[in-house]
Amino acid sequence: MVWLRSFLTFLVFFLPAFAQYNEPYRPQVHFSPREHWTNDPNGLVFYDGEYHLFFQFNPLGDQWGHMSWGHAISSDLLHWKELPVAIPENNGVMIFTGSVVVDRTNSSGFCKPGSDCLVAIYTGHQERLAGGGKRQAQYLAYSNDRGRTWTQYEKNPVIDLQMADFRDPSVFWDDKRNQWLMTVSLPTLHMVRFYSSHNLKTWNQISEFGPMGDIDGDWECPNLQRVPKEHGKGSIWALKVGLNPGAPQGGSGEQYFLGRFDGKQFSASTEVGAHGWTNYGKDDYCAINFNNLPTSSKPVLLGWMSNWEYAASLPTSPWRGQMSIPRRLSYLRDGAGLALKQEPVIEPLRAGEPSQLTPEPVEAPFELSMTFEAPQPSKFGVRMYSDHEHWTEIGFDREKKQFYIDRTKSSIPVAREFPARTVAPLVEGRPFDLRLVVDRSSLEAFAQEGTITMTNLQYPPSARLRLEFFGAKPRSASQWKLNSIWKQKSCRLGPTTEPYTQEK
Repeated sequence: MVWLRSFLTFLVFFLPAFAQYNEPYRPQVHFSPREHWTNDPNGLVFYDGEYHLFFQFNPLGDQWGHMSWGHAISSDLLHWKELPVAIPENNGVMIFTGSVVVDRTNSSGFCKPGSDCLVAIYTGHQERLAGGGKRQAQYLAYSNDRGRTWTQYEKNPVIDLQMADFRDPSVFWDDKRNQWLMTVSLPTLHMVRFYSSHNLKTWNQISEFGPMGDIDGDWECPNLQRVPKEHGKGSIWALKVGLNPGAPQGGSGEQYFLGRFDGKQFSASTEVGAHGWTNYGKDDYCAINFNNLPTSSKPVLLGWMSNWEYAASLPTSPWRGQMSIPRRLSYLRDGAGLALKQEPVIEPLRAGEPSQLTPEPVEAPFELSMTFEAPQPSKFGVRMYSDHEHWTEIGFDREKKQFYIDRTKSSIPVAREFPARTVAPLVEGRPFDLRLVVDRSSLEAFAQEGTITMTNLQYPPSARLRLEFFGAKPRSASQWKLNSIWKQKSCRLGPTTEPYTQEK
């Protein structure tokens, strides 16, 4: 009878966990919470051997609301272990997007004597003030136990402009000037404001940037970072700004400006390619970089894989929302100008050696890599069929000078705004290479040496996809089956997970 009790224990406690990450459309190589709503990634930081992913999270349901910070950790940016809610909504203040930094010198006074600690800088959002209206201000919280528990600063907020729209602080330590730097958005003014501090509590305004580029919607989720040159020495500053709505592909999207930052003022370059979009698809928003990476590492960017046009209507349960694949950033300068380059962090999930493409259906998740000869016919690429009526087309259109993904026939019904053909400017002179990461409900494309990135959700009737080239066959093509991140012990929920109770 002992063995029977053990077997029943296994069925009760372990099989539901496996089944939980195997629901229809559950991403297998992208992070998604076990249940409930998620949107922006928050507080990305590497600390004590762990990558921390905090994220906008509703602990009480699968629609936006009661925004708090969810929390997950990883040792490789791919296999995530979800932890309890880190910073919950409290006393009518929702926990909006922000940063986490490592306070190595205890400049804040929050750390234990002789130790460093984690400090979160985030927007506190009050939905209903006593006198009416809304308020957004910048708040602090700190952790002395590797991010497991958090204490909110008793003198919050630390920056309060008495504004309804003032959000999404991105903070990092400036070694050269020995100060903390904050990039924060004034959404309706289409401006980014920069602040400096020596203790994370007292902030001084030093400059502003904008309006510039696209201003058809609110500016959100700014992110300033230094990006290394892909080949050779040197670096450039990249300022990324979210736009919602009004992005060229519809709904929410993110533009970038490449240029100079002198510790006070950001100046955008006038070179060709200095202004572009971090993602030309519909479904990558509020991407931010990881703080405190080793100095030899390229910056790593991670975004929310969805779009505010239809995020609340996605056909998933019991969760709604997921993250993009992490991408390593660099930049290149060639005859066509400047370009931001992104490389997906995916190789550790490859199941063995690459194989040649076959006409037989391939089950997601998988990765494809292909290179087409140039010149080619005016239009060429690959289609992915889930059945005779549903397919996605990924192609190069030299006549229109576009790289595109057409998902108008890819999915079961989702929302009126969902069917789309997303496009990016194609640059003659750069190679016609294409790398695809295909999951059960998404497609991420990296073309022309990673200078074009395009992320789109798709909900095909089947996860088994048949590949068919059109226009021309690639000179070389390989595919890899990708292992699921949920079948690893490291990403199951830990024993410390507790039910969430809303604070009154």
